[in-house]
Amino acid sequence: MQQASGIKRTDFQQHDLGIPAREVVQNGVNVSLEGPAFEHEHPGEEVVYVFEGSLEYQVEGEPLTMLNAVEVLFVPTGTIPAVKNVDTGKVAELATHVFEKGKLLLVLVE
Repeated sequence: MQQASGIKRTDFQQHDLGIPAREVVQNGVNVSLEGPAFEHEHPGEEVVYVFEGSLEYQVEGEPLTMLNAVEVLFVPTGTIPAVKNVDTGKVAELATHVFEKGKLLLVLVE
């Protein structure tokens, strides 16, 4: 999996689903203040839950979204989100991905 500058990802769990050829992955993501907003793709749906701090999400085709602690965001398949830390310190989120088994979880868009 690719890793963007200023992002630290910690895998929590990965499981096959009862849906053929699909899996779920959950990971913790820390977004540093120094990290630039980065565009990326996932091969399926993503659900974001912010534990700490504030993030700015720009999901392709949607208005800019500000997420604070305990807020959630759904990122549909086929869209390109960009995320940036807009807090004054640490930001942490739980990312839950449901996607096609065998695909890369994250691909940076250049």
